[in-house]
Amino acid sequence: MKTELKKYTVSEIVDGFVYNELEGKGLFGLSGKLTIQPEYQRNYIYADGKKDAAVIESLLKGYPLGLIYFNNVDKNNFEVLDGQQRITSIGRFTTGKFAIVDENGHEQIFTSLTPDKQSKILRSELLVYHCEGTETEIKDWFKTINIAGIPLNEQELLNAIYSGSFVTLAKTEFSNSANANIQKWSAYVKGSASRQDFLATALAWAAAAQGQEKEGYMAAHRQDTNIKELKTYYNSVMDWISGVFRDTEKEMCGLEWGRLYEAYHKKSYNPSKVSKAVQDLYGDVYVKNRRGVFEYVLGGEKDPKLLEVRVFDEPTKQTVYKQQTASANKKGTSNCPLCALGHSANKNKIWEQKDMDADHVAAWSKGGATDIKNCQMLCRTHNQAKGNK
Repeated sequence: MKTELKKYTVSEIVDGFVYNELEGKGLFGLSGKLTIQPEYQRNYIYADGKKDAAVIESLLKGYPLGLIYFNNVDKNNFEVLDGQQRITSIGRFTTGKFAIVDENGHEQIFTSLTPDKQSKILRSELLVYHCEGTETEIKDWFKTINIAGIPLNEQELLNAIYSGSFVTLAKTEFSNSANANIQKWSAYVKGSASRQDFLATALAWAAAAQGQEKEGYMAAHRQDTNIKELKTYYNSVMDWISGVFRDTEKEMCGLEWGRLYEAYHKKSYNPSKVSKAVQDLYGDVYVKNRRGVFEYVLGGEKDPKLLEVRVFDEPTKQTVYKQQTASANKKGTSNCPLCALGHSANKNKIWEQKDMDADHVAAWSKGGATDIKNCQMLCRTHNQAKGNK
């Protein structure tokens, strides 16, 4: 790959700057010759009043912003390979999209700065490497030179590798913070639109449903001119969740809903009964893992391991062990109640406590409480056999 170092003033870079507020990205600069956010670039994420302001403050203090890289599309057209966050921040400030706080604590937009400060910003020079190479070389370099600020996450890298019509359309749907569905999605999916989290989730769900990895799915659909399949599947999962569960709980966010949809969406559920079951489990002091409640209910309330039901504490186990052992010694039987009932060599064996487990006499799943009155000590063999039933 060929490289050539050039200098541009801020004034040159922001000439013809266009910013799309709805999609949250810088589009063009350098008199229209520069594409600031090609499809392999992540969304603009500096708009937080700190990172974007820091870029402007650096220019005012004369600090270097670091190297910027352009990819030469042809002789007269370029695209930002690295530096789009910094360039978009500068463009947004010079076009009045945000303010900074000056040394006196006053908010200032570009046009309210004194002429000398405006001039200092516009005359600031940026060092830019122009790069030429194949698509593979450019994208490999793009991953390598991720030097400024926040590292690319996995989905941002995959967007770069598989850029094309499919990624463009998918980002428009799932990475647009102005999408009215974001609020609904946020109840079930962790993350943000700008960092590609909803897109990553949608792709993972759709890929898994077809027995693929996300990367393979993106490769197979790279040149698709629509995202109907991806969008339909994602919305089907979302509609299924909200249809089965009437209440939205914070523990629902980030669950493996794609996997749960595949496992249970063909079963019918009564939303009223589901809601009552969830609320009953939320009110159960013995349930340690509320995130497991939803799969437990979907699965017919058969797997209490999902709930991490609170186990008996050590003092309880020691007390019950002593009581059972004392009683067993008097009767001449095993201190494991199930061994004592049998006809094996262990019928009269007194087990050490370390070789026994605490067990619910009346199963927790059938209403048995986790307290001393419902505790018995069983040998490991019988406890495991009971647990497997």
